[in-house]
Amino acid sequence: MKQLLLYILLGCAVNATAQNPVYLTQGRIEFEKKVNQHARLEALFKNQNDDGWKDMEKKRLPQFTTFYFDLVFNGSTTLYAPGRENPDNIRLRPEPGNDNVIYDQLDKKESTARKTVFEQVFLVKDSTRRIRWKITDEKRNIAGFDCRRANAVIMDSIYVVAFYTDAIVTPGGPESFTGLPGMILGVALPYEHITWFATKVLAEDITPDKLKAPTKGKAVDNKKLLETITSSMKDWGHYGKIYTLIMML
Repeated sequence: MKQLLLYILLGCAVNATAQNPVYLTQGRIEFEKKVNQHARLEALFKNQNDDGWKDMEKKRLPQFTTFYFDLVFNGSTTLYAPGRENPDNIRLRPEPGNDNVIYDQLDKKESTARKTVFEQVFLVKDSTRRIRWKITDEKRNIAGFDCRRANAVIMDSIYVVAFYTDAIVTPGGPESFTGLPGMILGVALPYEHITWFATKVLAEDITPDKLKAPTKGKAVDNKKLLETITSSMKDWGHYGKIYTLIMML
């Protein structure tokens, strides 16, 4: 009789949890950033005679390189920074943006980012990117969370696919991707061959000392940073365009 009562009580608890899901307001998310190097090579040498160098590089390099980032969040504040190392990476070139640290105060629509461009460190203070999302009916499960798809175009021509969950209240995401009614757990830039997807979500206690804005670097806003990068990369062709895009995300 006691065992039967225990099963009944456990069943009630499970049903109550299912009907009233827990909504996270703080925690840590690990994001896996993947770059398709073979697609990058195809884009770099499109309509060019490379004397077989492209094919040799494709044999030498793995198709994808993988990088890890952590996003910690509490309420309306997020901090996105490099995570664990991946010793297996073999890269065509150093991947821009892998040292980015981005601190967002989403309620104030303010962002502070530390970005390294050719060994020069910039402290970028500006408003959070305003993205006009179009939410769709498509759904996908990411890291155990049911997510809904949204699409957008940023920087005039960059097509973005994102997946967000309203089970995590904070309306943040990796890099500068924010502004949906919940946490973004997946982002794809299909024509730039880059994705960010959450591999795990941890319900951790995020104290104020874990959410500090970067403070070091040459102070600029996004407009000034773009001018600096564009000037430095003007003779770099297609790779210069890719580099500039990634650094401005």
